[in-house]
Amino acid sequence: MNICLMLQKLFCKGGLLTICMLGLEATAQPVVELLPYGNIDQWVVRIIKESAIIGGKVKYVYAVAPTDTVRGNEAYHNAGGSPWATSNVMARVAGVTKTNVSVFPEQREGGYCARLDTHLESVKVFGLIDITVLAAGSLFVGEVHEPIKSTKNPQKMLESGIPFTRKPTALAFDYKVRMSDRKQRIRATGFSRITDVEGVDYPEATLFLQKRWEDEAGNLYAKRIGTLVVRFEQSTDWHNQAIFPILYGDITANPAYQDDRMRLQVEERYAVNSKGESVPVKEVEWGGADEQPTHLVLQFASSHGGAYIGSPGNSLWIDNVGMVY
Repeated sequence: MNICLMLQKLFCKGGLLTICMLGLEATAQPVVELLPYGNIDQWVVRIIKESAIIGGKVKYVYAVAPTDTVRGNEAYHNAGGSPWATSNVMARVAGVTKTNVSVFPEQREGGYCARLDTHLESVKVFGLIDITVLAAGSLFVGEVHEPIKSTKNPQKMLESGIPFTRKPTALAFDYKVRMSDRKQRIRATGFSRITDVEGVDYPEATLFLQKRWEDEAGNLYAKRIGTLVVRFEQSTDWHNQAIFPILYGDITANPAYQDDRMRLQVEERYAVNSKGESVPVKEVEWGGADEQPTHLVLQFASSHGGAYIGSPGNSLWIDNVGMVY
């Protein structure tokens, strides 16, 4: 049986699937190609000193890229050809330098993995709490436009996706999950009181294959060619070489389709156009299963609700990220 068809048949509506390949003949084994730095073994450590007005602490900020240590409060750009960015950032607002760190290297099997945490981040001025925000850990392909200069419209500060023209049958990675015991999420933006948000917070993996184009005015548009969204609904120890099939074409009639997480434009994402401007990528239609993508959107997150929404205590560990062909 064609490996793609086999994976499609095994795909469950809940979205959570680990396929054990025992019993398959050697010739039927899928080929997994790690993404660049997808083994998560190499990290840059940035040593940044925050502004004295908020305590002047020295913070360690991590990025997946060739092993290095960088000292100084300089904006970071993806190093060594790494496609990976994280929610670890340096912000400089009104002359005040502040960091957020919610993705950490953690030792595993002689190398490293990434631990993504959801937590509350507070900024204290002269010993008083000034701002408290909910920060979720996120590891994604793309880039962050540092330094962050505002908490407004955080998606505009991100380059979402990388050029990618292949059509893998599935996404493969190792993962571990620790769920918060909270029954509701919270929303903490730093500019209003913390409020409850209905629903349990789930770590999530999202993959979209898009066919993008730009009009004369610099607007970016996309067709959705491939779709995969996985939410992890319970704590679990390590699952190694978990394989999740990618669905191609218009999947709205597929039993695996879930509108709340797979619909077109489920979240506004940004990219830099040919004019050097960060603009929304407008997903306008489903592409055909036989069409070739131009970009890969891939994100792992410790919370699924978007900016400033989640449950402190959620954690997602990720390792050995690759594509199945």
